[in-house]
Amino acid sequence: MKIEHVAIWTSKLELLKDYYVKYFDGIANAKYLNPAKRFQSYFITFDSGARLELMQRPDIPENTNDTVGKQHLGIIHLAFEVTSMSEVDKKAIELQKHGFKILSGPRKTGDGYYEFETLDPDNNRLEVTTLFIE
Repeated sequence: MKIEHVAIWTSKLELLKDYYVKYFDGIANAKYLNPAKRFQSYFITFDSGARLELMQRPDIPENTNDTVGKQHLGIIHLAFEVTSMSEVDKKAIELQKHGFKILSGPRKTGDGYYEFETLDPDNNRLEVTTLFIE
């Protein structure tokens, strides 16, 4: 069994789609529109086969959790795997250069990863990670 996709509500549909396409090499499908429900979405597909469904509807309320400074119950981050520590470093530099905040790292973790944490344009937490061997 595998996770097929994860869905994210957003009020910035085009911005979020462009972010995952540009910085994480996702491929977006054609926008789906349902005028009766005022719903629109994109599926973003990654090389691994995993997908994100980015969804927008005007009646969905903003998240009131502090997603930047605090943790909370529920899904807390998405992790993207790259193949080397240097790729982790390059992605951190690229995102920081384009104005995206790096919350922690790059660093080695106690469970065998080299990673950094960042935020997408909606302040969803992301990790960019690779396994390291010493």
